[in-house]
Amino acid sequence: MAAKLTYVIEFVEDMDRAVKFYRDIVGLPLKFQSPGWSEFETGETTLGLHPASEKNRAGKCEVGFSVENLQSFYEQLRAKGIIFSMPPKKQDFGGTLAQFVDSEGAHVSVSGA
Repeated sequence: MAAKLTYVIEFVEDMDRAVKFYRDIVGLPLKFQSPGWSEFETGETTLGLHPASEKNRAGKCEVGFSVENLQSFYEQLRAKGIIFSMPPKKQDFGGTLAQFVDSEGAHVSVSGA
């Protein structure tokens, strides 16, 4: 049931400004850019930029893990009393994600490998 950190997601107010910052100032290689999601290569973990919203204000960060078997991971953590704000659910982009709340109240995304 080992989880691997695969994403760090930052919610941004201005996608173009944020992409220029991480690409041109920080020097990260840009994988791709779109209005709704942009990614940078940073080794084994990807930096993803997502538009801010009322729920996820600009500057907020969220981590994302990948596990071999998402349904099994979900069931095991629920059995331990972990609260999931979103059970495993097929997303518009084709993948399946779940989201749980950690000990500090942060929402953590998990995808199946």
